Amino acid sequence: MNEKPVPKNARLNEQKVTRKKSKVNYAVLDEYLGEKTFDEKYALLSHYIQLQCSASDEKYRKILEQNGIDVKNLPSAKDFNSKFDVPFCASESLSFTFIDLFAGIGGFRLAMQSCGGQCVFSSEWDDAAKQTYFENYGEVPFGDITKTEIKDLIPKKFDVLCAGFPCQPFSYSGQKKGFEDKTRGTLFFEICEILKVHRPKFIFLENVKGLISHKNGETIATIRTILKDELGYDIHEVILSSLDFELPQKRERWYCVGFLSKTDFVFPAGTKIHKNLRDIIDLDNQDESLKLPKFELDRIAYHFEMAKNKTDRVKHDNSKYKPNTKKGKYGVYSFQKSDGSLRFHVGDVAKTQIQEAFYSCLDTYASTIIANRTPKLWDIGRKLSVRESLRLQGFPEKFRIPVSDNQAYKQLGNSVSVPVLEAISKKLFEKIKMEKLNV
Repeated sequence: MNEKPVPKNARLNEQKVTRKKSKVNYAVLDEYLGEKTFDEKYALLSHYIQLQCSASDEKYRKILEQNGIDVKNLPSAKDFNSKFDVPFCASESLSFTFIDLFAGIGGFRLAMQSCGGQCVFSSEWDDAAKQTYFENYGEVPFGDITKTEIKDLIPKKFDVLCAGFPCQPFSYSGQKKGFEDKTRGTLFFEICEILKVHRPKFIFLENVKGLISHKNGETIATIRTILKDELGYDIHEVILSSLDFELPQKRERWYCVGFLSKTDFVFPAGTKIHKNLRDIIDLDNQDESLKLPKFELDRIAYHFEMAKNKTDRVKHDNSKYKPNTKKGKYGVYSFQKSDGSLRFHVGDVAKTQIQEAFYSCLDTYASTIIANRTPKLWDIGRKLSVRESLRLQGFPEKFRIPVSDNQAYKQLGNSVSVPVLEAISKKLFEKIKMEKLNV
């Protein structure tokens, strides 16, 4: 991608997103399906349209024909994408294939397509995320990957398995049957099943930084043992921060790439050019729905009224909280960090400290955007808009959001930082090219 920064005067009027009507956006595919009803019909049809005439379309074509769809009457991918103005299409010069598991809104897809990759299978259970995925790639992901009938739809051969999987604890049944015993019931188990059956030569995984310390290190130890010893992958891991890839967000994530053969791999270090929120904010945006509630504005104002020095820790009125609660017992304090951000926490320095709120400012970075928390700025008194949140994660300006703002914030909180994935994908693509030349 590496798009040039959008001039601030071009951001004064944010791009309005199309809101969801009475039915899902991908129902436009009914034009080609008519009244026919069968499982995963939208995913099957859209996957076939995007993949037709490739080695990966056969399975989808057969199922469509079995359900009475005349595939000869379907548009080519080029015509379909032109008709529906699909913004992110696969390159005409395709170099490798990949599958996109737990696809969300397609951060992995953007990164892999930027290197010439073709997605041959995508899967995502959340319907709102499916709508955003279709809006941008012209493809509806298949549903629940834990179902055998969905896994059976994966093409036999593909080069890379991509997955940003949830961090879940593993439970052991005591039968000692390898990953089938250690990880059953988790989504990582589904990844292992697919790797065992399809044996792709490359894997690309992403997870939260906390995966390393989860269950006192037991979870990551199990993942390493299974990928290396049981499935035979040479894996390389790293923790990278989005801050180092020109995004004003301290989002630290675990990244892992794996190879079926012994491979030297060095992760990108990023540009180390640290940007701040001023680079992505529309200062003229006066949307009332983004403004902080009076309670938050009042306590921010109280902090600056009471703080005689920038480093002062200010105690707030805790009489409104019940005495037996932590806020009532230890009190609520605020202080401003050297980077300008404002923190509220429970307890004074000598007792307990539990962060209660975090407010960024224009001249620093944002806290990590997550599904139930959108970054807020104390100096402009509002939270980030959806478009600003897209920029925070490195999505292109033309990326579309067809769902409600609440759904959009959730999707972006669950998503990935695209520039980090792009940088890793470029390094991975170098290895893919070398492997293909040696075949």
